[in-house]
Parts: sequence; structure tokens; C-alpha cells
Amino acid sequence: MKVEKVKYVLWAADWQRCLRFYRELFGGVVSFESEVWSEIVIAGATIGVHGGGEGKRTWTGLSFQLDDLREGIRRLAECGGALTSEPNDTPEDPLHLAMCIDPEGNEFMMTQRRH
Repeated sequence: MKVEKVKYVLWAADWQRCLRFYRELFGGVVSFESEVWSEIVIAGATIGVHGGGEGKRTWTGLSFQLDDLREGIRRLAECGGALTSEPNDTPEDPLHLAMCIDPEGNEFMMTQRRH
């Protein structure tokens, strides 16, 4: 398993406004853009902007993009972590996101790029 990217995740009710804010405030460079998921790079860090937020104060999260999510889930348990719930894997929506918890109780995500 290889970690491809580490991302900090923000939720946004208006994803375009969110990207504009971080681009203008910190000189961020948008590297990927869509209504559901966008990425902006600031000082070498990738900030993921997840559309569909409620527009109120919410959590921000740590996300690790892997080349093999199934292997990441297997290794998670071996290393003392756990899933917060079993991820869905359907023909319409292949496995791409796992919500996890570390041994100290910190929540994070492991993802795999959709192909």
C-alpha cells in the first residue's frame, strides 16, 4: 500500500465560494475542481473541499489518499485502528472512502481515487 496524498478536508455549502476564499486569501492553486470534490494546494498542502456542507461551523478532517483502500482497511486493524462503520461497496459506487479512528480516538478518512 502506498500513500499517494495527504489532504485536509473542509465541508462547503458553496464549494466555488470556498475555493475562491482560499485562493484569494492564501494564493492557493486549484488542482482539481468539481461540485462534489475539489482540491486546492496551499504551501504544498492539499486542502480537499467537499461540496454538500450545511454552511455552518463543522469539523475539518485529515484524509489519506491511498492507492489500495482495501489494503489500507486491512492494515488499519493490524495497527490498532478501527473503522467507524463498514464502507459501502456497490457496483454503482465502488469502495472509495473509509471513515477510521486511531487508537487515541482521533477520526480520519482513508480514500482511494475513483477510476
